[in-house]
Amino acid sequence: MIRNNQSPMSGTPSSEGLGEVSEQASGQASAHDFYLKGNEYRRQGNWQEAINCYLEAIELDPESPAVHAKQMLDDILNYYNKDLYNP
Repeated sequence: MIRNNQSPMSGTPSSEGLGEVSEQASGQASAHDFYLKGNEYRRQGNWQEAINCYLEAIELDPESPAVHAKQMLDDILNYYNKDLYNP
């Protein structure tokens, strides 16, 4: 029998769902979970939710890669917003 988080080919747990398991086991999302969620929102173009997730990750872990991701997103948004101010 194949369990929910097992690969049908190998019979070993796959990497899918591991974030859900760790989040459920601890009862809290980690900084890494928020970072990954922020990346997913960024890929979808949902800038505000991405920033919110990065801020949560930074609050939990100031050394998180979310620091650089948020700075990158800020730079992108500042570049795009310059055109709004220059007619």
